[in-house]
Amino acid sequence: MVKQTVSLYQIGQVGIPAIALFFSHVPALAELPLDQQAQEVVQRLTGKMDTTRQAASNPKVAKVQMTTCLLQQPEANQSRFLLYQEQALLEDLSKPYRQRFLEISPQPFSQTVRSRAFKPTNPTAFVNFCDRPLVQRVFSPQDLGEAVCSVFLKRVGEDYVGVTPVTGCPANVRGAVRITNQITLRKDEMDTWDRGFDAKGKQVWGAQSEAYQFRRTVTPEP
Repeated sequence: MVKQTVSLYQIGQVGIPAIALFFSHVPALAELPLDQQAQEVVQRLTGKMDTTRQAASNPKVAKVQMTTCLLQQPEANQSRFLLYQEQALLEDLSKPYRQRFLEISPQPFSQTVRSRAFKPTNPTAFVNFCDRPLVQRVFSPQDLGEAVCSVFLKRVGEDYVGVTPVTGCPANVRGAVRITNQITLRKDEMDTWDRGFDAKGKQVWGAQSEAYQFRRTVTPEP
């Protein structure tokens, strides 16, 4: 799995066509219809994960909680899912430093599952939104804001792996104007190489020698 992830990162430096070519040659241990893959990605994302275990062995890693939940959708759609996700320091969960809506959908052309992120137009209104029951997680299309990034996830064995586009995603976060990420999503954990770069291409924050290791603490919703 490590070799596959490294190869994916290296090919990601070339461009999206190369990523698509790489994906087309990656074997899957069990073929699942794309709609079911999208559902599986949603199941693995929803709930709560944190970096407590990693921080215990590496004091340089902050204790961060990632919370993700399904949203009420205006129209039933079995292949397109809308989620809300926020990240916050465990010591102050009332002040998330990252908030986003995620649209999870199958992509037949590339045989991947796309996770498309939107920046909320009014982030304050959605702080701790996942604490509400599903029937109260109501939103309007205007709440989604602009699409800021997409990650295309490919099922590799029992995992899902993906990267951001080669140019990264535009950002304005803690001095970074561009963000890149490399993700491995497993049943109860997710590793992310989340990095921010300034206008000169210098990394200003994010993963250095190891990925951020999020491990599940709360079972996902039924």
